[in-house]
Amino acid sequence: MKLPKSFYSWTTAIGAAISAISIILFVFLLILSFLFGESSGYTGLVTFIILPALIVLGLFMIPIGIFRKSRKYKKAKIVKEVKFPVVDFNDPKQRKIFFVFGGGTVIFLMLIGLGSYEGFHYTETTEFCGTLCHEVMKPEYTAYQHSPHAKVSCVECHIGGGASWTVKSKLSGLYQVYSVAFDKFPTPIPTPIHNLRPARETCEECHWPEKFYSPHMLVEKHYLPDEENTEWDIHLKMKIGPDNSAFGLNEGIHWHINKDVQVEYAATGSHRENIPWVRYTNKETGEVVVYKDEDYSLTAQQFDSLEIRTMDCLDCHTRPSHEYLSPVNFVNDAITSRQVPKELPDIKMLAMEIFIVDFPTTDSAMKYIEATVNEYYEIMYEEIYLEDRDLINSAILGLQEQYKLHIFPEMKVKWDAYPNQIGHLEFNGCFRCHNDKQQDGNGRFISMDCNLCHTILGQGVPDTLQMTTINSSLEFVHPNDPKQAWKDKLCVECHKNLYE
Repeated sequence: MKLPKSFYSWTTAIGAAISAISIILFVFLLILSFLFGESSGYTGLVTFIILPALIVLGLFMIPIGIFRKSRKYKKAKIVKEVKFPVVDFNDPKQRKIFFVFGGGTVIFLMLIGLGSYEGFHYTETTEFCGTLCHEVMKPEYTAYQHSPHAKVSCVECHIGGGASWTVKSKLSGLYQVYSVAFDKFPTPIPTPIHNLRPARETCEECHWPEKFYSPHMLVEKHYLPDEENTEWDIHLKMKIGPDNSAFGLNEGIHWHINKDVQVEYAATGSHRENIPWVRYTNKETGEVVVYKDEDYSLTAQQFDSLEIRTMDCLDCHTRPSHEYLSPVNFVNDAITSRQVPKELPDIKMLAMEIFIVDFPTTDSAMKYIEATVNEYYEIMYEEIYLEDRDLINSAILGLQEQYKLHIFPEMKVKWDAYPNQIGHLEFNGCFRCHNDKQQDGNGRFISMDCNLCHTILGQGVPDTLQMTTINSSLEFVHPNDPKQAWKDKLCVECHKNLYE
């Protein structure tokens, strides 16, 4: 088969070689992926994104080479009579050319179509989101894998259904690729709190408001920072929904998403921590009540600059799949699960002292944990250090593992980087609105009564646990606080100071 002279140029030859090699590799890797599955995120990246791009690049170089060669001939005044091709399928040579190029074009279009389809779906996978930008997404991916939504793909929450949000996500993804490639990303990565899709279009695809949410029984195990690591339990009945399903969402915490009710609020600050204004609307009766926190003296101009947001799931569940527990919580969990031995004296106190320290890297934290635990027990409990090293080693490994699950110094990510508004300990959470300060001017206010959300059924040391009946509630008793000073301030005022 004789090709035009303009075809024979280095640019065209290189482009043809790139396309040919890329097609061969693409077919080979595609077969492997179908037979054995993808071995890593980088395999999918090469197969469905890089190689198709190289195929297109090579094909694009071929006409460029032909064009450049033609221009070279013109400059050299090599004049050639231009004739339109005569198509004659009776000519064996033309039939051969047609079937070769026609068949090649069909195969090429099929491969590009398959590659584009698979490439698009690959970019929608959890593997692509979590492992490709390993350093940047390591905190989010690690937390996600240990979350209640670990079986839910990233795109189901971050994008949802529909073409418009898919396009928006791909466009924003281009900037993210640029940021990672040129090291322009901030640390920690800011939460996209202002451009997330409304929860009613994502979360409520599974957690729909009409579903009945019954009360939830919760047992919290805490350990005091004393020599015995004394266990202190709290048994709670969380009033997620009403006691009886007949009441629907007219009672309980999830009343806030009742379809017959609309709760709106205005917040200051990027994390919506401070809420000076709340509006309640009863859609059935048309009743509207506006509550204001008089502690905030906002001018009309300042108020007009605030976003008025309709409350949804993510206003409380701010970290549904990427939660980083505070040290007091993940150490409690580690002791409960026996990753850290409770029988090792002072381990709760020592762990808290370790995790107050900020480290530059994960490796430096691992070395510090090992050295500090060994040094403490060598000095304070020499007998245990000499005779029960397995207990100490178990504590070291447990604390190191918990650190790697919840603290990522390279990305400046830990529990306080992203507020979690469920509860009211490390962050204001419920008390952003339920603080007795939000008033309507007619004597009505948003109450901070603990029993609105939960009742305490049991509390104290397991051997002497104070208990009550299922329909009653105990008054909260704070351990190591005989004067009940906790009543004079919000929980966050002390619990956040534990790490300062």
